[in-house]
Amino acid sequence: MYSAQLLDHFQNPRNAGDVADADAIAEIENPACGDVLRFSLKMKSGRIAEIRFKAKGCVPSMACASALTELVAGQTLDETRSLRRETLIAAVGGLPQASTHAAQLALDALAAALRQVKP
Repeated sequence: MYSAQLLDHFQNPRNAGDVADADAIAEIENPACGDVLRFSLKMKSGRIAEIRFKAKGCVPSMACASALTELVAGQTLDETRSLRRETLIAAVGGLPQASTHAAQLALDALAAALRQVKP
């Protein structure tokens, strides 16, 4: 049902926790399923220097959050904003159709955090 990459991100999450003295923190909930995702990040020289997540939800939501932190670490705001759902889904080795909301939740939480970053 789930890919090896997705299960690896779930069982061995990357960048879990909170960033100390974060420049931005955003937490959102998917009202349809109840999953909650929080990102905190620190910027340096216009790039994401550190990003961490906390999640309460399904296996795909936690895996997508973990994978997203790896995809955007070190990127500029413009690079990060151009990340597409399909790229995130590919990073976890695909998602069942019923679980694609997990990738969107991760992108929405990241977008909410990025709106707090001062240029």
